[in-house]
Amino acid sequence: MLYQCILVSEEDEEATFVDPSKRGRYCVVFDPLDGSSNIDCGVSIGTIFGIYMMKDNHEPTLDDVLQPGKQMLAAGYCMYGSSCTLVLSTGEGVNGFTLDPSLGEFILTHPGIKIPKKGKIYSVNEGNAKNWDGPTAKYVEKCKFPKDGSSSKSLRYIGSMVADVHRTLLYGGIFLYPADKKSPSGKLRVLYEVFPMSFLMEQAGGQAFTGKQRALDLVPTKIHERSPIFLGSFDDVEDIKALYAAEGKKE
Repeated sequence: MLYQCILVSEEDEEATFVDPSKRGRYCVVFDPLDGSSNIDCGVSIGTIFGIYMMKDNHEPTLDDVLQPGKQMLAAGYCMYGSSCTLVLSTGEGVNGFTLDPSLGEFILTHPGIKIPKKGKIYSVNEGNAKNWDGPTAKYVEKCKFPKDGSSSKSLRYIGSMVADVHRTLLYGGIFLYPADKKSPSGKLRVLYEVFPMSFLMEQAGGQAFTGKQRALDLVPTKIHERSPIFLGSFDDVEDIKALYAAEGKKE
């Protein structure tokens, strides 16, 4: 059994500190229902979570959850769609489990998930294109109209992070939620969206990048802090990192 000391939920403005009589040493951050706006139309939704250990054996404080993502002990998500799928990493690779309703148990169906080194799919909300920065716009243009004679990438975007990242993890490619003029700090929350998904991607052999640095190196200062994120296949993330590096040299 996992004994928590602090819970941080996307649904609650403040962190929840567990009663001392029931307190453990684990800090759990989670988005209980990612993609909830899609419920009425039957699109896959899910729960995202990450787990930290308290920094020291003391009274828990917010500093115990405001740690960089690389300090996570475990992360995962549960996707509710045509099947109920749990994807989990405890820092030694990524495994996927599918709920068997007849048994009431999760069965290991995707052992040792490894994301392809390069993919054929990009996933982004192109409705925000007019507000993107230069590197993001150039990358998406390259996906659609490659100049090296290669095939165009296919666009797939569901609007539920769990579903979009799950497809990216299995099929390869890249998921983008960049900063833009409307959301200069990005839209997705660092603690319970960016960090868990970045942890899983790295454990599966991919990368996660914020536009400035490795996502898991971020040190959050607020529990609901936001960040841009680019995550997926190693080579695809390398491509967008190169565009941001080139932009930085111009400035």
